[in-house]
Amino acid sequence: MQEPEASEPEATRRVAGVAESARANRGWWDRNADEYQVEHGTFLGDDRFVWGPEGLDEVEAELLGPPEELKGAAVLEIGAGAAQCARWLAAQGARPVALDLSHRQLQHALRIGGSFPLVCADAAALPFADASFDLACSAYGALPFVADPRLVLREVRRVLRPGGRFVFSVTHPIRWAFPDEPGPEGLTVSSSYFDRTPYVEQDEEGRAVYVEHHRTVGDRVRDIVSSGFRLVDLIEPEWPAWNTAEWGGWSPLRGALVPGTAIFVCERD
Repeated sequence: MQEPEASEPEATRRVAGVAESARANRGWWDRNADEYQVEHGTFLGDDRFVWGPEGLDEVEAELLGPPEELKGAAVLEIGAGAAQCARWLAAQGARPVALDLSHRQLQHALRIGGSFPLVCADAAALPFADASFDLACSAYGALPFVADPRLVLREVRRVLRPGGRFVFSVTHPIRWAFPDEPGPEGLTVSSSYFDRTPYVEQDEEGRAVYVEHHRTVGDRVRDIVSSGFRLVDLIEPEWPAWNTAEWGGWSPLRGALVPGTAIFVCERD
């Protein structure tokens, strides 16, 4: 007898707290890690450090600092996925640790290989001692998916040494005002930029199976400053001519008109 097909989750906007968001997103990434790596693995590579769908590479950006300063540095990658960024850091002589909420994503990191530690943990409760790292980074990891990003920011500050730098990328906040479509239909404002109601996918019983949280640019800045960081720079990568790929709602068409990624460069005093 054939098993009934699971129904597609319902997409909605509703409140989703810290615990519900963490549970939903751990499950979603565990279920979808294989498909994600198949779909995006070629673009990400095994040992590249890419900040977002535009393809901005740390090789050219040097947001964590000059390559010679990475040698010997203890670096925490948060929301590492298959640890492509950590693998690149290790090749520069750094001492990375790759952390992710999803056990299945870290299994892909094991499959690809590497000599650095992999840690399955919540970014809002980092299992490290104070002042353990020189640098921290997160390329679309953790921060878009947590209900209170200040919990993550304060934890990152705690485990960084004085003068340490944290660089993280997220979906550009302006994108929340537009439909998540790569074509022309994704170029018309459809909702308020100031509506912070989370995007939730839920099952038939109303249980969240995926959650993403919106913060305005001002919210992000206030979160950073109130968590004890100094904002050094904000990068909005332009879509390069060489990149013809679509990634969900990101595309060359939209990238030429609307910023898709925001990268925040922060330092602990």
